[in-house]
Amino acid sequence: MIPNLIAEDTQDDVIPNQVSRAIHETDLFLVENIRTVRRYISSLKLGIKIESLHFEILDKKTDYDQILEFLQPAITEGKTISIVSESGCPGIADPGAKAVHLAHQFGIQVVPIVGPSSILLALMGSGFNGQSFVFHGYLPIDKRERQNKLRSIEKESFEKNQTQIFMDTPYRNEQLLADILKCLRKDTFLCIAKDLTGKNEKILTKPVAKWKTGDIALKKVPTIFLIYSQ
Repeated sequence: MIPNLIAEDTQDDVIPNQVSRAIHETDLFLVENIRTVRRYISSLKLGIKIESLHFEILDKKTDYDQILEFLQPAITEGKTISIVSESGCPGIADPGAKAVHLAHQFGIQVVPIVGPSSILLALMGSGFNGQSFVFHGYLPIDKRERQNKLRSIEKESFEKNQTQIFMDTPYRNEQLLADILKCLRKDTFLCIAKDLTGKNEKILTKPVAKWKTGDIALKKVPTIFLIYSQ
């Protein structure tokens, strides 16, 4: 399970040497987007001819029958198959988890490699409860449903002493922030973590009452949101 970058041109800082060895040993790569993973591997400058590598698509539309077919070389011949996330660590908010689940059913050894995870980095930098937390992925697109979800997870945070983590597509970040400031209690803490590991990285935590929509530029920037209600 090979991690990918979460910010451009950061491979020297966040990608461990184990990734190089794993790529050299891989017979088949399962990826969401072949072009971006080819570009990522090229950026590592491993002396590999990219044209010689074998890729298959594993995305949210890939069913278990297709994945089982992809895993056959590992099941019958002991070949090495690597899952590469489109961003961050495979298997975390990532369709690669389906392949890992099947691999376990056939006794295939699974080897996760350390790498950047925006979810965990945001939690680490938030100052919120790291003993109990939930990642909700993307909140609903519909405005009313999104606002109801925000109120629901705020209540859950208060009742369970639990950090609530979520995200949205970058072009909806500012709409999401506006809903957060509108719907949540003024004493609920909000952490915004943007461009993690990137050159414009910023992590800010403060009560909702002290946030203003212009406090941090989020337009088209990968961002993780965390709330904690005490």
